[in-house]
Amino acid sequence: MEIEQLIAQAHEGKYGPVHVLTGTERFFTERAISALRRAVVGDGNAFNEEIFHGKGGQVGRVIEAARTLPMMAEARFVLLRGVDQLAASDQDALLPYLDDPSPSTCLVMTADKLDGRGKLAKRAKKLKMLSEAKPLKAGGLRSFLTSEARRRKLKLSSDAGAALADAIGTDLAAIDDALERLSLYVGDGDIIDLPAVEACISRVRVESIWALVDAVALRDRATALRAASSLLADREPPLRILAMLARQLRMVARMQDGLAGGMSPPEATKAAGAPPFKARELANAARRFDGARLARAFGILAETDLALKGDKRPPGTILEGAIMQLVS
Repeated sequence: MEIEQLIAQAHEGKYGPVHVLTGTERFFTERAISALRRAVVGDGNAFNEEIFHGKGGQVGRVIEAARTLPMMAEARFVLLRGVDQLAASDQDALLPYLDDPSPSTCLVMTADKLDGRGKLAKRAKKLKMLSEAKPLKAGGLRSFLTSEARRRKLKLSSDAGAALADAIGTDLAAIDDALERLSLYVGDGDIIDLPAVEACISRVRVESIWALVDAVALRDRATALRAASSLLADREPPLRILAMLARQLRMVARMQDGLAGGMSPPEATKAAGAPPFKARELANAARRFDGARLARAFGILAETDLALKGDKRPPGTILEGAIMQLVS
């Protein structure tokens, strides 16, 4: 089951006896946990709720808690965080419970990455107990923004949505926080427009990213390193800086395609997924890059992504090295 569907069903009070939530998008995982907990025990009942952590290897206690009958209620909620941190033998010990779960318990297990070849993942998938919290792709960000605004009974103008995506990227927790602030700013049932976003959401990070893109296009090493240092000084994770840089360069590539296809700059900007006020900057960047430079840039970004996820060097050093390559 898709995790968004699971969350929607939980909001309606529906849940299964076992849910295995995998994936690295913790915003969706935590929202699903919250919705399931509320569906099972309401506002909370200490007698009917237990939480365990996989690192401790407490499988026997988890199963015992799941088999325990609820006290003065219809159901119990048992949460096992980090089931992927259990040894394979301990994961296998959970299989009999998946085959015959207690009907009066909702057992929720979470894992950042559960081996799809393992018995637990295979059994949970076969029994339709598995839901994956996948990171949101850039293409799905606009619909996420719209649905989250609608959930708060607000309307989000297209340029405001583009500005929010530009300012925050795919950090869903940050988007949720931004929309909460915007809802308080504009009031119930009102429209979130571009001036509201500009008033409530800092654009310092976005301008630094565009400055970085421009500096890379101009091969201006000093300015590029200064923009990166500014972002790092603001405690922006290097991996996120890299993701934002890749996103902006994808916009540049789409802008190139649009202009080459005969679109006007505003039309090409819209097709690129950028806010209208970025038309001039995006057109300038598109003119400065050629196809070969963009291809090389994406290759460098891909290599840097792998290095940031597995290299032992300091992440800031890896990022600065990539920038040096991009401007060379």
